[in-house]
Amino acid sequence: MSIVVLVGNPRPQSRTLQVAVRAAAAVGERTGRADAPDLIDLSALAPGLLNAVPASEVQDALDRVAGADVLVVASPTYKATYTGLLKVFLDRLPGGALASTVALPLLVMGDAKHALAVEVHLRPLLVELGAAVPTPGLAFPESRFADAEEVLDAWAGLVAPQVTAALAGRAVAAARG
Repeated sequence: MSIVVLVGNPRPQSRTLQVAVRAAAAVGERTGRADAPDLIDLSALAPGLLNAVPASEVQDALDRVAGADVLVVASPTYKATYTGLLKVFLDRLPGGALASTVALPLLVMGDAKHALAVEVHLRPLLVELGAAVPTPGLAFPESRFADAEEVLDAWAGLVAPQVTAALAGRAVAAARG
């Protein structure tokens, strides 16, 4: 099982990245995948995202995302939704590109009034690309950075059984052809 973390924060080494990597690790531990997740930080790819033909590193990132078993998609909350950087990247994927992927949406937010954005905006985008999104997304409040491990462990405990079941269901479907 491969876990890929896709971070749509335009700032390198962001707190969003830190939370996403920790979330992926927590889910990985509970689903029997303790290896470090594959990380794609879009802040490093931003200059090549708008080229008519994607730069090789952008194409590599698209391929890694499309090939993920589990994809943690993380963004800070901008204007009550995910970042344009994340949208530009995901728009490069063809419809159905995530058909074999279980996606876990995650938004880091500064204000609790944006908590629904993960379900209302990010989840539908991932479903449109074909991903199974079997769990509630995580709306992670910036105010909880100090106790992030507690928040992420509780969330991972809730979602790991659903992730495992979704992966098993996809494996059965793929075996049937």
